[in-house]
Order: sequence, then C-alpha cells, then structure tokens
Amino acid sequence: MAKRGKVSTESYKGVRDFYPEEQFLQRYLFEHMERVCELFGYEEYSASILEPAELYRSKTSEEIVGEQTYTFTDRGGREVTLRPEMTPTVARMVAARIRDIPLPARWYSIPNVFRYERPQKGRLREHWQLNADLFGAEGIEADAEIIAVAHGIMRSLGAEERDFEIRVSDRRILDAIYDSVGIAKDFTAEVTRLLDRRAKIDDFEKRLADLISHEKKAAQLVAEIERTTSTAYLEELRTQLEHMGVRNMVVDTTITRGFDYYTGMIFEVYDTSEENKRSLFGGGRYDNLLELFGAEPVPAVGFAMGDVTARDFLETHNLMPSYTPATELMIAVVEKESAAHAIQLAQSLRREDVTVALNFSGKRIGDQIRQADKMKIPFIIAVGGKERESGRYTIKNLASGNEITLPADRIAEHLFSSLG
Repeated sequence: MAKRGKVSTESYKGVRDFYPEEQFLQRYLFEHMERVCELFGYEEYSASILEPAELYRSKTSEEIVGEQTYTFTDRGGREVTLRPEMTPTVARMVAARIRDIPLPARWYSIPNVFRYERPQKGRLREHWQLNADLFGAEGIEADAEIIAVAHGIMRSLGAEERDFEIRVSDRRILDAIYDSVGIAKDFTAEVTRLLDRRAKIDDFEKRLADLISHEKKAAQLVAEIERTTSTAYLEELRTQLEHMGVRNMVVDTTITRGFDYYTGMIFEVYDTSEENKRSLFGGGRYDNLLELFGAEPVPAVGFAMGDVTARDFLETHNLMPSYTPATELMIAVVEKESAAHAIQLAQSLRREDVTVALNFSGKRIGDQIRQADKMKIPFIIAVGGKERESGRYTIKNLASGNEITLPADRIAEHLFSSLG
C-alpha cells in the first residue's frame, strides 16, 4: 500500500479557524448583536446553508450568481448554492407561511455565508453576518427602527457616535433620476451596481458611458446625483432618528447598494477613522421581494452586518475585548491518590454552576499553576492528602497572588463574589 503524504494543516483559502481566543471574540460580537436585536423585539430564526441556485438567479445580481457563488450539482441533478446572503432565504421563509405569521414580524439571524471572491481586508470567502429584518411595516417609523437597531449594536460594542456615521439615501431618488435622464430600464440594474463600485473604479465615467452607450447621458446622470442633496422624506427620517437618540445620520445620495431588490430607503454605516475609512455594513427597504414566490407584496426593511468588518472596526478603535476563558477554576491533582476526591469536589462545584477543569497531568504543582495561568484561568485549588483530611481548600487568585482557605461549601460563593 502506497504511503500517503502528510495532509496540510492550512485551512481552505479565504476561511478561518476559530481557536478559543478567536471564538471568544466571535461569541462577544454575536452576544451584542443578539442582545440589541432582542431589546427591539426581534426573534431569532435559522435556515440551512444550502439553497436552490434558482433563488439567487431570480433576484440577486448576476455578478454574484455567475462569479461569486459556490454552486454545484447534487447527486439528484439539482443545482445547489451555498448561500451568499440571507435576505432571499428569509423572504422565501416568510412567503412560505405568510398566512400564519403575525405581522409585523421582527426576525434576526447570524448565519455564515459564502462568496467565491479574492480574499482581502474586510472580505473573505466565508463570514458570519447578522441579518435583522422587519416584515409587514411600511413607513418611516420602520425605516428609522432598523437604522436604530444598527446604531444600537455599534454603541453596544463601545463605539462613540463620532467613530462612525450612518449614510442614508433612497432608491426612489435614483429611479427618478434614471427617468429624467432617460436611462432605459434594461440598463438600470447594471448601472446601479456600477454606481455602487464607483469609489473603486478609476475610469468610472468612461465605464458608465460605455455601459449606456451615451456619454452625454452618463455625465448628466452623475451631475444629477451630485446635485440632489436631500429630500423631504430623508429630512423627516433624520428627525425621527434624532428622537430615538441617533444623531450621526448623514444624507449621501451617492449611496446606491448593489443588490437589485432595494425599493426605498438604503443606508451604509461607515467607519470615520482615517485608518479604516470604509463601509462596514448596510441595508434598506425591499418591498417587492416576496412577489418572487407568488406571495402578495409585503413591506420589508432590514440590514446585514458582517463579522469581518466588525472585527476590523473594533481593532481600529481599540475596542477589542480582553480574552476571558469560560473556565473559572482549575483543580490541580497533587498526587494520584487524591484524584477521586478532586473529581468529587469538581462535581459538587459544577452543581453550583462553577466552571471547573481538572488537571490530571501528574506534573509538579508549580507546572500546573503555570498552565492555569497560561490558559488565563483566574483561580486554582491544589488537592492532596492535607485537603482530603481537613476538607479545607486553599483558593489562589492567579492575577493577584492572594490566597484564602475555605471549606468546600463556601468555595462557590467566594468565586462568584470575586468574579463579580
């Protein structure tokens, strides 16, 4: 039998492994996202990462479907895609049970999504993102609420309003400009996607002119967008947000968002730091998406916030949390004869909700203490013959070096008061 070569320890390009420290940060992000969504009355849902490819062909941009998805044919001959975004999935779910779901419905999820693109800062081939959506509520109050949820998450993560701004526009402005300039309907979706990438394209106006085959119209379109500074709706939205404590909204009519399904208000949250001046995430109103599934139109507004750009933001603004392990206490077994006693002590503490790791290594007590310290476990107890006989245990605080000796029934109380 031929000898196999070693399998690489490298992960697939563009995805990440989450060791405990990285998973701690991921969980930190998710907990803040979940908490703020639930404060606004949003309920969690989930779905499979596999969807029929037709779902994205019908409503997502052709660039994403043709070039950026992981699509394959399964053994039953069905074309399947790893979801590149969550909005079509949640729209499908709502459409499937539209008669049973009480509206308005506030839903959130933190799925992982996949796009085949070149990995770079802020973009990977797999990432996680919060999706928060409000179905069945039209009007400015719903638009303001979804922006307030996004704002609340940023503030919950420690950001000051000066650290980010919420740039808001309206797809109806763009539609009106397309009509006034005379851009044919066949071109509007592609023009919108080109406008969305405007800042990254050096020869943007030439590309735009080539796309619509009319240089004068291209120049007129750009001029109209730049001349439109705001609308009555956007100013009313600003007032509504200020009543909700959101004071960093900025009207920016150059915001377009690349997806085809947006129908009204759109927004993007931008980092204001010179070190990371970029769009972090965004969303908007998509009132027609459920029609794709044969359902009656349902007003809908939402946003998606990715974990990669969120991490970059926290790092840029020195808001990264310090790693804290889930384990609160290590019990070091000093001698083999004390193992059974140590196990019993650990079990009794676990029944009091203390998270306990047992060290069975047989190493010297000094080495076991160093291991606990390296793992950032805050407390350690050594169990040997003396502890077995006396029923009293010395708890060492590894950060301060302080020690206290207590009976077993007072250990949990001491740890909880020390950990706050």
